[in-house]
Amino acid sequence: MIAFGSFALLRPWWLLALPLAAMAFYAIKTRGGGLGQWERAVDPPLLSAMARRGLLAPGGKSDLAPALWALVVLALALSGPALKRRDADRFRNLDANLILVDLSSEATDRAQLRQATTAAHLALEAGAARQTGLIVYAGDAYLAAPMTDDSAATGSLIFALDGETVPDPGVRPDRALALARRLAANAKIVAGDVTVISSGAGVNEAALSEARALAAAGLKVHTLFASQDSRGESGQGAGRAALAKLAAAGAGVAADAGGPSPVTAAIAGRAIRRLGGSSVASLYWRDYGRYLAFAACLPLLLAFRRIAR
Repeated sequence: MIAFGSFALLRPWWLLALPLAAMAFYAIKTRGGGLGQWERAVDPPLLSAMARRGLLAPGGKSDLAPALWALVVLALALSGPALKRRDADRFRNLDANLILVDLSSEATDRAQLRQATTAAHLALEAGAARQTGLIVYAGDAYLAAPMTDDSAATGSLIFALDGETVPDPGVRPDRALALARRLAANAKIVAGDVTVISSGAGVNEAALSEARALAAAGLKVHTLFASQDSRGESGQGAGRAALAKLAAAGAGVAADAGGPSPVTAAIAGRAIRRLGGSSVASLYWRDYGRYLAFAACLPLLLAFRRIAR
């Protein structure tokens, strides 16, 4: 699917038929006199007699032209020209964008927290008009912002996060992922993205199991690594590897919080790809291709026009 604001092509690959139709039209248009092989198969006197009786179309014009124009219109119809439904917003809970931020002592030095909040805001913006929820965690997980389409309110809350937001000591990403899964189930979300922004601490088998469960429920788990200089290269490498493993378990994308574009691109593109390949698209878009297909019959009527005698 290709979307241009409120207009979309649900099946754009059908447009590949247009250059084929153009080549066919050119081949027919350039063949001799519009009569093709008949000039070589029929004696010239007989052809002249048939032309005088009006049994042949005028030279240079092809009787296949109406069929080719019908093919062009049919290809446009099959490409699925569609407009976004006015009531599409009522289905926004079908697709969600959940952001999980690690606020444990392992992830809240000043530079690290700045990385994490900036990355969280970029992930929020990538979700566009989708429902977004914010979960913060340390030794336990809490819902900081319920599912809402008010991204401005959630964005202002993100920049208010600090190391004292979650009082529980420790770091339990598995609890945050479990909370995200319950939240999605209660909201009857059928697909979405879960972005974990962390230093990579606390990723264990329970967290990997939760990531796999989210992926099975249609929510991909992405990770963004917030680096901490005091941990050294080996410590940062271990944290980055743990988050990459978590993203792999959740069928998502892993990146650094300082360069989150792979994750934000996945979030931004996921809704379009999913809608383009499923029946859910009919809930968001009104397909006008069926009406345009009837218009393909109009050029064919020219093929039945009466030849002047």
